[in-house]
Amino acid sequence: MRTPTPNSPHISGRWRQLGSAAAATAALLVAGFGTAAHADAAAATATATHKVSAKAIAAQVAKAHVQYEKAGCGATPKAGFAACNALRVTGGTTAFMERQAALRGVTPKTVKPNAASDSPTGYGPSDIQSAYGLTDAAAANGSGETVAIVDAYDDPNAEADLATYRSYYGLSDCTTDNGCFKKVSQTGSTTSLPSADSGWAGEESLDLDVVSATCPNCNILLVEAKSASDANLGTAVNEAVKLGAKFVSNSYGGSESSSDTSYDTSYYKHAGVAITASAGDEGYGAEYPAASRYVTAVGGTALKTSSNSRGWTESVWKTSSTEGTGSGCSSYDAKPTWQTDASCSKRMIADVSAVADPATGVSVYDSYGSDGTGWNTYGGTSASSPLIASVYALAGTPGSSDYPAEYPYAAAGTSALNDVTSGNNGTCSTSYFCTAKSGYDGPTGWGTPEGLTAFTG
Repeated sequence: MRTPTPNSPHISGRWRQLGSAAAATAALLVAGFGTAAHADAAAATATATHKVSAKAIAAQVAKAHVQYEKAGCGATPKAGFAACNALRVTGGTTAFMERQAALRGVTPKTVKPNAASDSPTGYGPSDIQSAYGLTDAAAANGSGETVAIVDAYDDPNAEADLATYRSYYGLSDCTTDNGCFKKVSQTGSTTSLPSADSGWAGEESLDLDVVSATCPNCNILLVEAKSASDANLGTAVNEAVKLGAKFVSNSYGGSESSSDTSYDTSYYKHAGVAITASAGDEGYGAEYPAASRYVTAVGGTALKTSSNSRGWTESVWKTSSTEGTGSGCSSYDAKPTWQTDASCSKRMIADVSAVADPATGVSVYDSYGSDGTGWNTYGGTSASSPLIASVYALAGTPGSSDYPAEYPYAAAGTSALNDVTSGNNGTCSTSYFCTAKSGYDGPTGWGTPEGLTAFTG
């Protein structure tokens, strides 16, 4: 039991009809505008132009199309090393941008490669909270909980960029001075940090911003490994737990190996800690540490607005046969007792999922390096892993002897999870390994969060 926290794809979607300035303002706030001032200005434009219909919004969003690239930390790693699972939009128009343009009654802008944007081009905190039934919990929960982010190398601008993101969206300050933010090396040092790396800096900004969007009241611990080796990243995980984090996100992965079972016990076996890991961005296939039986393996979806009661719909994220969420049956890791799918005798990936498609990606502010300084849109399962870690944090501290990867399985098939039933991430001999269906499937696990119940022991 756990202690509750105190009080290049084309995108289609629809948005509810707006008939007044007040309705437009409310919708824009839900759509990711961080302050009433932003919403009021946009709503006034929309209202003055014309009455915005759901059909018009759907027509605009259906045009969304983007180009993107792997972050500088995403190249295929050599044996014993990991790559980040972050993808940065470099061109085109995201679903978020199409939706905002339709609400305002203007022509949508486009993302330009390596150009700073003066405002977000991806989903913001209110989008994420709305999509996953977290709005009330994000406002009330998370105080006193620490979400740790484990990445390689140093982002010198991490704290400053985090401050820019949180200020834009009207979130409370999260700084070293007020105790909300802390950055350390894999040894716990706050002064002797790894060498800086612009590729990993983008990954770190993505992770920090997604935690802020999902659990604004949480403290954030950034642990920077001195390299992207499995050993150094694993050591950083241990340091995060040593420093008290009960929620640890790992947005990286590499090929499986016979060493994985030893890495499990050395780095990822932490009872009472919710550890999440990205399922990967190269389509069907298993990677580590998502294959560890001690982590929650997080797959990726395309998240679109809808006219249904939820207001959102999701499908498996797949751009091509080599770009999409990872999934699969591990070659080495033993199957945990709580995982009961029939055709994989070892650990199956994934457990749950969340937004990862770059075309429906999240807003990130990053100012270090030359690859797109300013506001960017990022996708990849590097977005879904910290999101799920933050949902665990909203749900409260895990039981001291629990491995929280098991929690969603207790809620399987209930309204606590949004079952993703469409799409695939490649071809495979066993259908559910790569194709969504009702109930459990590899690409999306048991589905995406709908509130906190599935993440509570």
